[in-house]
Amino acid sequence: MSTKVTQPTLAEFELAHENVKKVAIKTPILKSNFLSKFTGTEVFLKCENLQRTGAYKLRGAYNRMSKLSAAERKKGVVAASAGNHAQGVALAARKLGIKATIFMPIGASLPKLQATENYGAEVVLTGAVFGETLKAAQEYSAKKGAIFIPPFDHLDVIAGQGTVGLEIMEELADVDNIIVAIGGGGLAAGVATSAKLKAAARGRKIKIIGVQAKNASPYVQSLKLGRPIEQQITRTIADGIAVSKPGAIPFQLIKKNIDKVVTVSDDEIAKAIVVLLERSKMVVEPAGAVGVAAIMSGAVKLKGKTVVILSGGNIDPLLLQKVVGHGLAAAERYTSISVMLPDRPGMLVKTAEAIASAHGNVVEVLHTRHGKGLEISEVELKMSVETTGHDHRQRVLKALQDAGLKARIDEE
Repeated sequence: MSTKVTQPTLAEFELAHENVKKVAIKTPILKSNFLSKFTGTEVFLKCENLQRTGAYKLRGAYNRMSKLSAAERKKGVVAASAGNHAQGVALAARKLGIKATIFMPIGASLPKLQATENYGAEVVLTGAVFGETLKAAQEYSAKKGAIFIPPFDHLDVIAGQGTVGLEIMEELADVDNIIVAIGGGGLAAGVATSAKLKAAARGRKIKIIGVQAKNASPYVQSLKLGRPIEQQITRTIADGIAVSKPGAIPFQLIKKNIDKVVTVSDDEIAKAIVVLLERSKMVVEPAGAVGVAAIMSGAVKLKGKTVVILSGGNIDPLLLQKVVGHGLAAAERYTSISVMLPDRPGMLVKTAEAIASAHGNVVEVLHTRHGKGLEISEVELKMSVETTGHDHRQRVLKALQDAGLKARIDEE
């Protein structure tokens, strides 16, 4: 049976806010003209991707660690993380003059590992999966006496993350909805609780909508059953929120304060990342883009002024390259087309002219005589073509077919 959690008061969140200001910047809230037009209501972006260390995690880590006694600080701190929490703990420790040891899984993103070390933490690489990394960090804590800093399951951490909600309420007092990512639940629990307390103090109501990745969505079933349950998660690009079981403390606060939890697919997340890059000039990691993905996919229908929290921007450049390509393909702006051609001169030119007539742009071509199903006198032309979306994609295909060519779109 879980212990009943005492919800932090508005005064406690405001105290945490004054504390967190010592290290975290007040990130901007920017209007998204694209999303406002898309939804027919005002939509704003809370840009925690521009926070120090590239994510909101610094807030909770600092708030927790600043409350350690002198004796506890002398023992040092330890944490387990694949990225954002590691950097938050490392910077907070440096600011507070505390030795930090961070356990990261083998194969952790090199930029995140280097950033953690640059903030002054000692990094220990161990564990093929995160569960093994976490176990090693907890064993280290028990053996060395170092204070374990959890990523979400502590009231001081939640109060620190809730300062994001207070900043939103201070700048946009008339906000109607806040959309927030949910992993273990620290950010969502803090934001939902602090924002609702602030709204109630002003005699207003506000809706909080949580978003999880479809392949890692334990909160959906847990909220239905009324208790935290573990879910077998499958691969998702949103690794920052890929948590198999809700945090015990965040779950109770989320159950009380969040109005709805929705899920989004990896394709929808990839499209959102591309939109944020193109329309808002924002580099956002997959976990940080799920709120925008929920809007664009129709998972949430908005009424009233809305703020979407971009929770982080720590994305490996190589992953960003892959995600952008995938996002363009998911939005039908990058299309693979195969054309079966007679093996005779002039057919390549004919194909190119047909695509040009529909204003498509060929970016890559593979010409092969060895494809499956090809007749001896045939060749297959595989092309990557830039299009502006579904309708343009279909016009390009029709132009090829009208030219008498056997063309088809290769679905991923």
